[in-house]
Amino acid sequence: MLNFPKTYEVCNCKKVTIAQIEDVIINQNAKTLRDIQDLTTAGTDCRFCIFEEADFGKIKKKIYCKNILDSLKKDFNG
Repeated sequence: MLNFPKTYEVCNCKKVTIAQIEDVIINQNAKTLRDIQDLTTAGTDCRFCIFEEADFGKIKKKIYCKNILDSLKKDFNG
């Protein structure tokens, strides 16, 4: 995933990592950002980590939940 370690925290508010987000997509059939939020709580507090357009923080995130979802969808669909 874009050369980030699996332990990288995508959601700092809820301490959700790339590995946790990938797990719910792969093993719990999360297909949407809402599914990821429901299963991990990522993006349910400040919401900056969902996608770049929603990131109004002073320091922008380097990766978003949407990036991970899109990357894995691409991997599954070829």
